[in-house]
Amino acid sequence: MDSIDAHIALDRSELEKARNEGDKPKAAHLEAELKDLETYKAHHPGESKDPTPMEVYCDLNPEAPGCLVYDD
Repeated sequence: MDSIDAHIALDRSELEKARNEGDKPKAAHLEAELKDLETYKAHHPGESKDPTPMEVYCDLNPEAPGCLVYDD
């Protein structure tokens, strides 16, 4: 994806498709991903690039061991 807005739009369309097909596991996954992307976007209003899954995870879980940054 080029932008977070394009990623959100794609997830919304895929979510609608999954719901129409009755694919509950896929719909649940897309709902969670969409929620996380929208939260990330709210935290970074001036940023338009599509974040990596790790960027989203660390934004939502800054205290996670894989997200900690140490200054020496």
